[in-house]
Amino acid sequence: MPSRRAFLAGFTAPWLAPLIDAAQAAGADMKIAAIDFLRFDGRRETVPTANRQHQVQPLHIYDEHRPKPYHEPPPGEKKTVPASAVYLRIRTAGGLDGFYGPIDKEALFVVKELLRPLLAGKNALAVEMLWDQMYRSNRHSRASHFMIGISAVDNALWDLRGRYFKAPVYQLLGGPTRSQVEAYGSCLGFSIEPESVAKRSAEFFEQGFRNQKWFLAYGPGDHAEGMRKNVELVATLRETLGDRADIMFDAFQGWSLDYAINWAKQVEKYRPRWIEEAFQMDRMESFVKLRQTTSVPVATGEHMYGRWEAKRFLEAGAISVVQADPEWCGGTSELAKICHIASTYDAQVIPHGHALYAALHVVASQSPLTCPLVEYLITKMESYYHFEKQQLKPVNGRITLPTAPGFGIEFDPAKVEKQTVLS
Repeated sequence: MPSRRAFLAGFTAPWLAPLIDAAQAAGADMKIAAIDFLRFDGRRETVPTANRQHQVQPLHIYDEHRPKPYHEPPPGEKKTVPASAVYLRIRTAGGLDGFYGPIDKEALFVVKELLRPLLAGKNALAVEMLWDQMYRSNRHSRASHFMIGISAVDNALWDLRGRYFKAPVYQLLGGPTRSQVEAYGSCLGFSIEPESVAKRSAEFFEQGFRNQKWFLAYGPGDHAEGMRKNVELVATLRETLGDRADIMFDAFQGWSLDYAINWAKQVEKYRPRWIEEAFQMDRMESFVKLRQTTSVPVATGEHMYGRWEAKRFLEAGAISVVQADPEWCGGTSELAKICHIASTYDAQVIPHGHALYAALHVVASQSPLTCPLVEYLITKMESYYHFEKQQLKPVNGRITLPTAPGFGIEFDPAKVEKQTVLS
C-alpha cells in the first residue's frame, strides 16, 4: 500500500512534495504553546544633544505646546546611556520560536490580555486564518492599539513560518523581485537651518541616498515666518542637490488645507516627490482637495489601519503614495494585501519606516513599480536594533536582501546585560 505522500506525489508537481511533508509533519508540534515578551537591557553610546530638531505637529497651534526654533548646538561628547527593547516571542509545542521587534508598548496589553488566549493551541502556520480570527475577535480591532497588537503577532508568525520552512519571509511571499532594495534617507532630527541642510544633504547623497525626506518644522501657528522657512527648506535642498536627487517632505498632520495649498503652490517649481501627512487621517476630503489643487504628489498612510482604509483613500483619489506601516496597519499579511490593492490604482506603496524587517521583505516581494523604496530613518536606525547581531544597513543607498530564515533576527549576547521574560 503506497504512503499518502507517494500517492499524492503522483498527482502533483515535484516542488509540492516538501510542502505536503511539512503539512503532515506540522500537527501538534506547530501548535502555539506560549506567547511572551523578551525585554533586553544594556548600554549604548550616543551624543545626547545631537539631532534634536522638532517637526511640526497638530498640537503646535497652541502657543504653550509649540517649540521654539531649533538651533543646532556644537558637537557634543559621546556618552554611555541605558538601552532597552522589547521583542514578541511566539513558541510552538515543538520548541520552534518566532520573534518580532522591537515592538511598541501599545501592543503589550492587547497581545497579553486579548490575543494570547485566542491563539493558544492554534496552528502557528495558519497565518491567514489566525489574522482573520484576531480581526474578528474584538469590536475595536479595525484600528489603533488593537491593530498594532495584531501587527506584532502577525509579524512574529511570519518569522516563525520562515524559520519552519528555512526560508526568508520574502521567499514565502512569492520570491524576490530584486536582490537589493533602494532606501530613501529619512532625515528626522537633523537641523533644518539652511547651512546644516546644505551640508548634510550633500553628505547623504554621497552616501548613496539619492532620495531624501526632510521634516517640516513649522505650521499655521508660526504664521508667515514659518511658511517662509518651510519654503526655504525646499529651495535649499533643490539648490544643493540639483536634479540628481528626489526630495520629499513630511508635515506630520500639522497643517490646514489652506496652509498646505499655499506651501504647495510656492514649492511646485522645485519638484518635490511628495508632501506627506499634511493632515490628520480623518480628513480625507482635505487630501482629495490638496491633490486636485497641486502637481506635488500627495502621500499618507503611516497611521492607516487595514486594507479597507487604504482602498477608501485610493478610491477617492486622495493620494498617489500609500505609506502603510506593517507594525501598525495589520502586519506583513495586511501590507501585502494593501500592495495588491494599490497596484490596481497604479499607486505606489512605500511603507513608513518605523522599523525595517516587515517593510523590507514585503517590498522585496512586490513589483518595483508598486514598491520602489523602503524608508531608512538615518538617526533612529543607528541604535534601534542595538541588541541584534545582524543589523540592516544600506550600502550606497541599497539594502541587500538577507538570506537567513524568517526575518533573520538574532540577538547578540555581548550587548545584553539583562534579559527578562515579561509573561
